[in-house]
Amino acid sequence: MQSSVAETPALRLQMKGVRKSFGATKALRGVSFEVGPAEVHTLIGENGAGKSTLMKVISGVHAPDEGSILLDGQPFQPKNPQHARLSGIAMIYQELNLAPDLSVMENITLGDEPCSWGWRRISEQRARTLEALEKLDHTSLPLDLPVNRLSIAEQQIVEIARALIGRPKVLIMDEPTSSLTQVDVQNLFRVIGRLKDSGVSVVYISHFLEECQQISDRYTVLRDGESVASGDMKKADLQDIIHQMVGREMKDIYPRKEHSIGEPVLEMEALAGREKPRSATIQLCKGEIFGVAGLVGAGRTETLRACFGLDKVAAGRIAVFGQESTHATPTQRLSQGMGLLSENRKEEGLLLNRDLADNLTLTRFEGISKMGFIPVRAQTEKAQHWIEKLQVKTRSPRQNVGELSGGNQQKIAIARLLHHDADILLLDEPTRGIDIGSKAQIYSLICELAKRGKAIVFVSSYLPELLGICDTIGVMCRGEIKTKRPADQWTEHELIGVAVGQIAESGSNETDPDLQSAE
Repeated sequence: MQSSVAETPALRLQMKGVRKSFGATKALRGVSFEVGPAEVHTLIGENGAGKSTLMKVISGVHAPDEGSILLDGQPFQPKNPQHARLSGIAMIYQELNLAPDLSVMENITLGDEPCSWGWRRISEQRARTLEALEKLDHTSLPLDLPVNRLSIAEQQIVEIARALIGRPKVLIMDEPTSSLTQVDVQNLFRVIGRLKDSGVSVVYISHFLEECQQISDRYTVLRDGESVASGDMKKADLQDIIHQMVGREMKDIYPRKEHSIGEPVLEMEALAGREKPRSATIQLCKGEIFGVAGLVGAGRTETLRACFGLDKVAAGRIAVFGQESTHATPTQRLSQGMGLLSENRKEEGLLLNRDLADNLTLTRFEGISKMGFIPVRAQTEKAQHWIEKLQVKTRSPRQNVGELSGGNQQKIAIARLLHHDADILLLDEPTRGIDIGSKAQIYSLICELAKRGKAIVFVSSYLPELLGICDTIGVMCRGEIKTKRPADQWTEHELIGVAVGQIAESGSNETDPDLQSAE
């Protein structure tokens, strides 16, 4: 007798032999990939390996050149992103895709607003927005505030909440934690666990392998547009996965290079902005790597922006190389030998519609220009030097930056600071969206710069890298630098404790005995 109950398909999503080319560039070379019902499946690979392209095929952005897709056992050919979304495929992109002038509520419900006879049902819209934010433990976000007034991490929360509105069958997360602190990451993991329990399948793309191992059931590795390995994440050896990703051994992710720390080159004393920071005091010395930890909204980015002259300084003092220079402009900061790497490379860090050579050289034409003209050959050669040094995956120095993967875009932003030869580097989330092989390369580069006497402020939400390469770490809490001490005197537990205000101290080297006993 035939059962009247439909059987649950063995696989929620299945892709076979998917190929996709962009001109001469073969982004996907016959990828096979599958996700089961209520499974968290991690997709791993270096920048440019084809991860984002594969997900854009699933979500209807790109049509595959060859191959097949099955959704719940049925052939699936998404016509466009809206068709994919209505079919149950939700995508959270690595680069934020929000309407900056619309409010938090309007962005979260965009395209899915509850309406009657052409009129929005505002109360229902607010209720649905709060329901999505509650799943992320972020109901404190002001619903009527334009998202362009939120931090990058808060905007990412809005992006995730928007994906949850549609109650998806498959939720694709492309680097969802790249701008989140460890506390927010754990909140997100709880949400993913609840989604999994409710039957949602999650495709999780991340360069943080420790996160992948914590949250994922299975994994697939892409390399050069091909699927090269797959397996049970809980049983996987991370070193084996790294080898599969990069095709080579990675013995030392956090390289340490001996370097001496000299005299102070940047002094911030009780620096305050219009809202944040409230009171930031930092003394940065020649050859020092100074890490700044803290929660989303603590004021880390605002501190760097105020220091560089992008935001107004309301109070406090800044001295550069011993000279008082509190209210300098960004142009003056550049001439003083200071460079800033913005956490928002898409809006502030790069000119996406210009090529690599223009982006790399736009702050410094010295050594390239002749009698007011910029020879194309000289500019191209200089760009090629940095492309090779940072191993940027590109067709040529004349390719538009907007065509590169997020990680390779980040390398170009960093290369511009190196080309400018800044002596003081303010780096805001410099490894955001970069694969583990490239991260190790960036860490090595930062340590080499410190060895050459460069002074570096390193803001990061990823605590292992702060502990791995910094000389000193300060923690920001509610707009204030609460504690500063040598990196080897910190643990991840203590960093989080100070960041959330569990350890209330200011400049003290003492630690909470309860936290010490918990280690």
